[in-house]
Amino acid sequence: MRGSFTLSAYTGRRVVRELAMLCVAVIVGGVSTSRAAAQAGPSLVILVRHAEKAAMPGDDPPISDVGHARALALAMALKASPPTTIIVSSRKRTAETAEEVANATGVTPQVISLDGGGAAAIAAAAAAVRRATGVVLVVGHSNTVPAIIKALGGPTLPDICDATYSHFFVLTLAHDAQPAALVIARYGANEGAPPPTCVGMTPK
Repeated sequence: MRGSFTLSAYTGRRVVRELAMLCVAVIVGGVSTSRAAAQAGPSLVILVRHAEKAAMPGDDPPISDVGHARALALAMALKASPPTTIIVSSRKRTAETAEEVANATGVTPQVISLDGGGAAAIAAAAAAVRRATGVVLVVGHSNTVPAIIKALGGPTLPDICDATYSHFFVLTLAHDAQPAALVIARYGANEGAPPPTCVGMTPK
């Protein structure tokens, strides 16, 4: 549903109580930025896969009607804690997923080509995140979102199932010798259980 969330229980490394509370603050409305101002880099990184895509054209499809509903849910979920930086790939579906957020915040998305999901592309996306401040939204793909999380110091995750679009990753980067920490939630309409052949969200 619009703006709805469920919080997952994943901790690659131990998610400290402070992060859990911070994630809940983002989900239900509001995150303090006073501490962020004293830190270099972003205070919080939110990563999502693009919303549901249309069947055609096969090379670069837009998002579907269901995908547009999810894009609206993303904007509603981030309304109380709007990102100051939005990063998308060169694919139409990521830009369209971020469009509602961009319109609401007036933030022009940065386009980072993630074609092929190679090491150079992932490094470029991670570098763009680290240059930002405040809350950063990254809209990527099933294979690039986990790779960007890893490049930012988070845990190793498998690729997202092709039928899964509702994962909402909340990453705090390492500060003051603390490890990066990750919380996984869901937003918008839950697409249900993945098929048996789909790799789950169990860390490698």
